[in-house]
Amino acid sequence: MNIKKKNQKGKEPDNNWEEKVVQVKRVTKVVKGGKKLSFRAILVVGNEAGHIGVGVGKANDVIGAVKKGVTDAKKHLITVPLTRSDSIPHTIHGISGAAKVIIKPSATGSGVIAGGSIRTVLELAGVKNILAKQLRSSNTLNNARATLNALSNLRTFKETAYDRNISLDYLYKIKDN
Repeated sequence: MNIKKKNQKGKEPDNNWEEKVVQVKRVTKVVKGGKKLSFRAILVVGNEAGHIGVGVGKANDVIGAVKKGVTDAKKHLITVPLTRSDSIPHTIHGISGAAKVIIKPSATGSGVIAGGSIRTVLELAGVKNILAKQLRSSNTLNNARATLNALSNLRTFKETAYDRNISLDYLYKIKDN
């Protein structure tokens, strides 16, 4: 009996996922007997080919929080439509809580121009040429989730042409003008 086939039935192989810890915070909860310490870890999981997820894990130790964060991130995976120049198709805004991000496609060779958790999310998504700016909040988790929100709302040229009931060639002619 082949064990590998049994484990991979209906699942993608887990070896191509890359994990990055964005933040680990020590948090306290005041209870009857005093203060209870625990840890919160924010993680980003991606395969650098258009799949990305952000997760949060809380536990009494850092390792447990990281494991829970990876599991949570894999539950909330999204697919990002990338262009040939490893950028995004159009400018987009993302909001999560009080955080707002603006993400714009950039010219080939410009790299990832972003800061904080936005940079980590974009790099693990496989985006190579992009410009991003975080507005309003500096909260790490909300900025990561706002970036995920923006990337999940991206639309390809093919989807736009289909929704407008026009041909893809006609849409490219409009774009060039």
